[in-house]
Amino acid sequence: MTRVKKGVHALKTRRNILKDVKGYRFRRSKTERAAYEAISHAGAYAFAHRRDKKGEFRRLWNVKINAALRAINPEHSYSKFIGKLKKAGIAIDRKALANLAEFHPKTFEAVVKKAA
Repeated sequence: MTRVKKGVHALKTRRNILKDVKGYRFRRSKTERAAYEAISHAGAYAFAHRRDKKGEFRRLWNVKINAALRAINPEHSYSKFIGKLKKAGIAIDRKALANLAEFHPKTFEAVVKKAA
């Protein structure tokens, strides 16, 4: 078998890794080993947190809806409201409800009255 020298490809890989960690702090932006470690961790966190972000937004929407409900009537609660929406056959997702609650309170109040 012929001998393959990998200097060109090794340098290209090293260059690309160090380009990817540009802006990282300390050793992680300068040395190949620390940079590779930082890149692999960053990829794992990015993958996991793309999924976590969905739950975080849903929790945020729930808080916004609950706050708007309490402003209308202190006895209202998020969980009771969602149950009433389902019984009334109103199919609005939480993202839209949170948007209504935050930016269009009059429309949100109409939806609350319709559900009750």
